[in-house]
Amino acid sequence: MNGYQKYKENSIYSMSGPELLLLLYEEAIRRLSKAEYALEDKEYGIFEDSLLRTSRIVRYLIDILDMQQPISRDLRRIYNYLIYDISRIKAGREREKAEIGRIRHILSELRDAFDQASLKTKDTHMVQSRGILG
Repeated sequence: MNGYQKYKENSIYSMSGPELLLLLYEEAIRRLSKAEYALEDKEYGIFEDSLLRTSRIVRYLIDILDMQQPISRDLRRIYNYLIYDISRIKAGREREKAEIGRIRHILSELRDAFDQASLKTKDTHMVQSRGILG
């Protein structure tokens, strides 16, 4: 393993749960953009690989859901819908090209919502910590 790969691996292992979640969303969004560009360039191998990797990320997001939380059921429905839509895009290529942007938008909205929630949780924990100590 070269130095950069080792650094990258170490930085991922040192991330918090919310940071890792945001990283997964970012990677899925990046892969969808890559698929869109590959489709425009008619590089179907890259297109299919990018969609496959996006599907794997979304499936992983399903796997890590805490089903004890009420929101998890809704998130699972959204994620399953996204996987279905990604498979339609993969099968339809140019016919379904417009759907890539829509899926990317949904993932971006989810990423932003989780980012805001993690900031609020962090602020709450900081206020509670100050209250206990001060």
